[in-house]
Amino acid sequence: MHQIITISSFIFFTALVAVITWFMTHKEDVKSKEGYFLAGRSLTYPFIAGSLLLTNLSTEQMVGLNGSAFKEGLCVMAWEVVAVLALVAMAMFFLPRFLKSGIATLPEYLHIRFDRTTAIITNILFLIAYMLILLPIILYTGAAGLSGIMNVPAITGIDSYMGNLWLMVWFIGIVGMVYALFGGLRSVAVSDTLNGVGLLVGGFMILYFGLHAISGGHGWIRGLETLVEALPDKFNSIGGPKSEVPFATLFTGVLVINMFYWCTNQQIIQRTFAASSLAEGQKGVLLCAFLKLIGPLYLVLPGIIAFYMFRDTGLRSDDAYGKLVSTVLPAPLTGFFAAVMTGAILSSFNSALNATCTLFSLGIYKEVFNRKATEVQLVRSGKIFGFIIAVASMTIAPLLANTGSIFAYLQKMNGIYFIPIFSVVLVGMLTKYVPAIAAKSALVAGCVIIAIGYFVPPFSRWVDAMNAFHFVGAVFLALCLYMVAWGRFAPRPTPFIQEDVKAVDMTSWKYAPLTGGLLILVVAVIYISFAK
Repeated sequence: MHQIITISSFIFFTALVAVITWFMTHKEDVKSKEGYFLAGRSLTYPFIAGSLLLTNLSTEQMVGLNGSAFKEGLCVMAWEVVAVLALVAMAMFFLPRFLKSGIATLPEYLHIRFDRTTAIITNILFLIAYMLILLPIILYTGAAGLSGIMNVPAITGIDSYMGNLWLMVWFIGIVGMVYALFGGLRSVAVSDTLNGVGLLVGGFMILYFGLHAISGGHGWIRGLETLVEALPDKFNSIGGPKSEVPFATLFTGVLVINMFYWCTNQQIIQRTFAASSLAEGQKGVLLCAFLKLIGPLYLVLPGIIAFYMFRDTGLRSDDAYGKLVSTVLPAPLTGFFAAVMTGAILSSFNSALNATCTLFSLGIYKEVFNRKATEVQLVRSGKIFGFIIAVASMTIAPLLANTGSIFAYLQKMNGIYFIPIFSVVLVGMLTKYVPAIAAKSALVAGCVIIAIGYFVPPFSRWVDAMNAFHFVGAVFLALCLYMVAWGRFAPRPTPFIQEDVKAVDMTSWKYAPLTGGLLILVVAVIYISFAK
C-alpha cells in the first residue's frame, strides 16, 4: 500500500507540473531564435527568480550540502549566503551591461567587447565543461538519489543496482530532454518556477518534521531549542582552518567562484537575458537572492538535525539527508517529495541542456559552420546537437558509478574554466583599452595554470598546502592584473564603447539599490549573529 501511495502521488505531482507548463507555453513561438533561446524576451521576475533558484538546486546540492553540514555544521552555509553578494552584483552591475548589448549568450558579449576568437574559445570551454562534467553528474547524482527516496528496486523488481541506475538516468534524461529541446527556454523557466514552489514546500516540510521528531512530539520550536542546546559547536558561522570552508576563503576563492556562477555561468544567467525589461530582471535576481538567504534552513539545518539523530550509527555524511527523509517524512508525502526532487533534477539537467544548445547554435554553428544561417536553421541545429549531447550524457552517467574519486576530480575541473572566464568578463566590463589578445591569452593561460596547480606535482602539493580556494583567488587576481597591464602598455587603438541595442526597456528598478543594500546587511548580520 505504501508503494502504491508513493507512486501515485509521484505521478500526480510530476504530471501536474507538465500539464500546467504545456498550458502556459504551448502557444509560444519556439521557431525563432528569440522565442526558442530567450523565451521571446518575455520573462517576468517570478519566473526569473524561480528558474534561477531551481536551476541551482539539484540532488547534488540537497544531499551534498546537508551532508557537509552533517560533518561541519553551520559554516558550510557560506555557499548559500555568499551567493547573495554575487546576486546583488549581478543585478546592479552585470545585468545592465548584458541587457544593453541584447545578447543571448555570454560569449556573444565577449565577441562584442573583444573579438570573434575570444567568443569561440569561451564557447568551447563552456561546451566541454557541460558535456563532460555538468550533464553526466546531474544525471548520475539525480538517479542515485531518486532511487533511494523512491525505493526503485521495490517498484521495478530489478535487483541489480546498475540496472535501476540505468533506468532512472534514462527516465530523467528523456523527460528533461523533452522540456529543453521541444519547449525552449520559456517551458524550462515555467516548469522551474512550479517545481521551485514545490521544492520550498518540500524542503521546509523535512525541516518541520525533523525538528518535531527531535522534540518528541512537543513542537518544532522545542525541537530547535533542543538542537541548539545539544550541539552548540555546530551553530558557528565561522569555519576553522581545517573546515571545508575556512572563513578566510569567503574573501578569495569562495567569493570568486560564486561571482562566476551567478554572474557569468551561461546555464544560470540565460534566463536573465530573457527578462522583459531591466527592472523585471533586477527584481527576479534580487528575489532569488532573498530566497538564497533562507536556503540554509533547508540545505544546512536538516544536516545538523540528521547528525543529532544518527551521530552514533556510523552513518556516512552523504547518506544523512536521505536517511532523515525516510525516517521523519510521513508515507503519503514521500511521493510528493520524490516528485519535487525530480523537478530539481530535471531543472538542472534541462537548463544545462538548453544552455548547451544555445552556445552551440549561436557560438559555434553560426560563427564557424554557417555564418548565413537562418533562425530556423539555428533552432534546428540546437535541437540536433542537444539530442546528441543528451544521449551521450545518458550513456556516460551510469559509468560514473564504477569510479572512486571521479567527483572530486570533476569538481576541480570546474575551477579550470570558472576563473579565467570570469576574470576576462570582469576586466572587459571595467576597462576600455584592454585588447583582445590579452583576453585570449588570459583564457588559455588561466586554464593551464589552474590545471597544473591541481594535478601536476609538486605544484599540486603546494596548492593543497595553501588551500585550493586561496589558489584560485590568487590566479584570478593575477589574470586581472596581467590583462590590465597589457591594456596599459599595449592598449587597443580606440576605447571600447558599449552600444544600447534597445532590446528591452533599460529603466532600472528604483528600489534595486535599497534592496541590494539590505540583502548585504542581512548577510553581515547572519554571520555576526552566529560567530563564535
